[in-house]
Amino acid sequence: MTVPAAPESLPLRALLGRIWRDYLSRNKLALVTAMICAGVAGALSAVLLGLLEPAVNGLFVPGGGPVRLFNMVSLNDAQALAWIPVTIVAVAMVRTFASAGQSALINRLGHGIVGDIQVRLFAAMIRADLARLRAQHSGAFVSTVLYDANLVREAFTSGVVNYTQHGLTLIAVILYMFWIDWKLAMVVMLGIPAVALILRRFGRKTRKAARGAMAESEALSTALMENLDGVRLIKIENREAAEEARVAQVVARRQRHVIKGANARAFAGPASDLVAYSVVAAVMAYAGWQAQQGVMDVGEFAAFIGMLLAAGQSLRQVTNLATVMSEGLTAARRLFAALDIQPEIREASHAAALPPGPVEVVLDDVSFAYAPSREGVAPTLDHVAIHIAPGETVALVGPSGGGKSTILSLLPRFYDVTGGAVRLNGVDIRDLQLPDLRDHIALVTQEPFLFDDTIAANIAYGRTDVSQDQIEAAARAAAAHDFIVGLPDGYDTRAGEAGVRLSGGQRQRIAIARAFLKDAPVLLLDEATSALDTESEALVQAALERLMQGRATLMIAHRLSTVRNADRIYVLDGGRVVEQGAHDDLVAQGGLYARLARQQSLDGAPSLETVA
Repeated sequence: MTVPAAPESLPLRALLGRIWRDYLSRNKLALVTAMICAGVAGALSAVLLGLLEPAVNGLFVPGGGPVRLFNMVSLNDAQALAWIPVTIVAVAMVRTFASAGQSALINRLGHGIVGDIQVRLFAAMIRADLARLRAQHSGAFVSTVLYDANLVREAFTSGVVNYTQHGLTLIAVILYMFWIDWKLAMVVMLGIPAVALILRRFGRKTRKAARGAMAESEALSTALMENLDGVRLIKIENREAAEEARVAQVVARRQRHVIKGANARAFAGPASDLVAYSVVAAVMAYAGWQAQQGVMDVGEFAAFIGMLLAAGQSLRQVTNLATVMSEGLTAARRLFAALDIQPEIREASHAAALPPGPVEVVLDDVSFAYAPSREGVAPTLDHVAIHIAPGETVALVGPSGGGKSTILSLLPRFYDVTGGAVRLNGVDIRDLQLPDLRDHIALVTQEPFLFDDTIAANIAYGRTDVSQDQIEAAARAAAAHDFIVGLPDGYDTRAGEAGVRLSGGQRQRIAIARAFLKDAPVLLLDEATSALDTESEALVQAALERLMQGRATLMIAHRLSTVRNADRIYVLDGGRVVEQGAHDDLVAQGGLYARLARQQSLDGAPSLETVA
C-alpha cells in the first residue's frame, strides 16, 4: 500500500509532540537516563580539555610555580606530576562509562521504537480497506516499513541523544572559554551566524533529497516484488535483460537522491570546519598578541585552543545531526500520514452478533460502484436482488465484468454497498459485528492462498481451539487426507510460499478442508474448480458437494456443468440480473443463459466459441 505524502504544513511543534506522545514518552526513563549519560560525557569532555592548562603549566613549563587543579587545589611540581595524570585517567574512565551507558540505552530504545513503528504500520495496512489495498502497490508500503522507520529511529534516538551530548559539549567548552578569556570567547561567537546559515542551507537540501529517496525506494520495492511475482512470465518472454534495465533505472534515480542527501551531510561538516578554522586563526592571532603582552600564559593558551578545536568538532557533529534530524522529520510526517488513514469499512457502535444457527442471505435492491464519486462511471451492480435460503445452493453466471465477484466481496463487507442492503436473517450486515459476520462466512476461491507453514496450520488457520483429530477429519471430508499423509512430513509438511510445493488440486482441497473446519453457515465459492484438471476437478467437486450440504451457498462458475444442479441460477450482465431460474428453465427461455449453454458442452469442455 503506497503511503500518502505527509502534509508539509504539519507544524513542527505538533509533529515533535506526537513523536513524544506516541513513542518516546513510553520510554521516558531510558531516554532521560541516556540523555544524562550524554550530558555527563559532554561535560567531562570539556573537563578533560580544561586539564590542559594545569598540565602544561605544571608539567612542561619549568619554574612556573604552583598550579591550581580545577581552580581549587594548589599543586607544586611534584604533586602536579602525580595528580594531574591520575585525574585525567579518572575523568576519562567516568566519561567512558557514561558514553557506553548512553550507547546501550539508545540501542535498546531505538530498535524498540523501530519495532513498534513497524508493527503499527503493519496493523494499519492489514486493517485498511480492501479497495485501498487493491488500488495501491504493497511494495511501496514495505519500503516505508523498512526505510522510513529506521530514519525515524536514527533521528529521534541516536540523533536526539547525540545532539544533546555534542550540544552540551559545545555549551560547556564555550562557557569554559569565557571563563578563561571572555574577549577570545567573543571572537569565537562571531562564527555562530555563519554556522546557522550553513545548517539552514544544507537542511533544505537534505529534506528535498530525503523525500526523493523515499519515493524512489517505494518504486524500487514495487519493481522487485513485481519481478518476483512475475518471474515465470519474464522468463518465458525472455525479458530478463529488459527488467534488469528497468530496475537499474529505478536504482539510478534513487541513487541520485541518496547521493544528494549524503553530499549535503558530507558538505555540511567541512563547511562548518571552514568556519571553525577561520575562527581558530583569528583566536591564535589574538591570543598570540596577548601572550606577547604577557597577559596569557602557555597553559591558558593551550587549554583555549584545545577547547576551540573540541568546539569545532562538536559543531561539526551538531551540523551532521541536523541533517539526520531533517530526514527523520520528513520520514515521521509520512509515517503518521500512513497511520492516520482510517478504514471506511468500520463496525457500527450499535453492532450486534448474529444468533447461531442456519442463515438466510438476501441482497435487497443492491447497487455498488467502485468509484461512486466519479461522474460518468457506470455502477458495477445496479439494483440486484438475490435470495439464498438456508441449505440452498445459488449460482451466479454470466459474462466477465457482470458483477459476480463483486457480490461475493460485498457479503463479508470487503466493500460496502452504495445502495440497498445485504441482509443475513433479515439484519443489515452493516449492523453486525464485523468479526462475527466473517465468522459466519467461509470462502473458497479459484486460487486459494496458503501460508509458508505446515499443512495442519494452514487447515486450522483462524482456529485456535482445534485438535489434530479435528484437522484430520476436515481433511478427510475434503478428500485431502490421503495425499497429505503421503507427503514427507505428513501434516507437518510446509506448504512453501503461497503453497508452491503443492499442486493446484491439492491447494484447493486444503482450502476446502479449512472451510469444513470453520463450519460456517454461509459458503462462498468463487470458481473453485475452473483451474483444475479433470481428475482434480472430480475430487474437488465431490468435496464441495459435501461441504455445501446444509449451508446457504453462493457460487460463481463459468463452467455451466458445475451449476446445472443449483437450486437457482442468476444470470448477470452489465451489473443487472437479466435472468433467474433453474438450469432447464433458463435453457428453455432461449436467452443469455441458453446462449452460454450452447457455447459449452455440459461436461464442461468449452466449444470453439469464446465465452466472455
